[in-house]
Amino acid sequence: MYYRTLGKIPHKRHTMFKKEDGSLFREQVMGTKGFSGTQSILYHHHMPTEVAKAELLGSYLPEYEENQELKHRHLLTDKVSRSGDALKGREYLLGNDDLLIGTVLVTEKMDNYYRNGDGDEMLYIHRGKGTVETMFGTLTYRPGDYVVIPIGTIYRVLPEEDTKILFIESFSQITTPRRYRNEYGQLLEHSPFCERDIRGPEKLETYSEKGEFEVITKSRGLLNSHVLNHHPLDVVGWDGYLYPWVFNIEDFEPITGRVHQPPPVHQTFEGHNFVVCSFVPRLYDYHPESIPAPYYHSNVNSDELLYYVEGNFMSRKGISEGSITLHPSGIPHGPHPGTTEKSIGKKETLELAVMIDTFRPLKVVKKAHEVEDRKYMYTWME
Repeated sequence: MYYRTLGKIPHKRHTMFKKEDGSLFREQVMGTKGFSGTQSILYHHHMPTEVAKAELLGSYLPEYEENQELKHRHLLTDKVSRSGDALKGREYLLGNDDLLIGTVLVTEKMDNYYRNGDGDEMLYIHRGKGTVETMFGTLTYRPGDYVVIPIGTIYRVLPEEDTKILFIESFSQITTPRRYRNEYGQLLEHSPFCERDIRGPEKLETYSEKGEFEVITKSRGLLNSHVLNHHPLDVVGWDGYLYPWVFNIEDFEPITGRVHQPPPVHQTFEGHNFVVCSFVPRLYDYHPESIPAPYYHSNVNSDELLYYVEGNFMSRKGISEGSITLHPSGIPHGPHPGTTEKSIGKKETLELAVMIDTFRPLKVVKKAHEVEDRKYMYTWME
């Protein structure tokens, strides 16, 4: 990311920064990789270490199914019955040691605050609008937004209307693809998006009052309750390179060619052992004998997960909005019968989908069986 500042900060780092009454604002350096990664410096009304009560709530890690036959999977996430706020309503569906993936139907405002101490989070907004209040400031969201929240950020989600979210809880930092950045971190000219497309916090709202405020903290696979004796959003200013940000899928500029392009051209983000790609409306290949549908391929070193947002995904049948398909490594996958021939001569696609490729196998959560299409593996039989 690039440098940003919001609110009031002193002229020099690590120097006195006083309030009107002469007392000091409290400086917090928040960074990654032991002070050698991206970082920001925040200035608080109160010491961020003031905790009135700490309580262990228990594990949040999902229970995975036992060994199953190797097969393609199809989950219908709009059939998930669970809902609630953006934390308590989460339904984990898949995961491994690098990330957890699931959906949440947000029908309520969070009455407490939350931070993930295990890694970054990404919230893809399928439907709905609202705001995300964070210690760095407030972000507004709408359909198509990827909301990226760095590790350790205190936040809460306040929906204006019911909001469907595909979420990733990463155990690493989520960044833009390295191949689209130069040695200085700037996005290159051939990148499918640029810094103009990225939105940071829009407004810094500062609360200095004392009281009891609960922050639910995820760390080491466990949920903890930390009751602060002051408002957690007490930051008066900050600057740096670490902060929550938003990128909308509509601003992804698709890369096309004379013949069918491989999935990496759709890459939008990367984390440790996984990438996130955006499939957006685009013109098809323009070679006179091109086949727009993807070729059959084997994911030799990765599992492929697709979340279908809207439109008619041209290589699939029986897929609906909110569907998740998992095509595991070890066996080939590709277009359903008849879709290859049907794609020939088509000029464009209006599909919208999010793809997550993981370089270690994904495991399916037991509860995902409740919304699974068990016949999906056999839908290639003509």
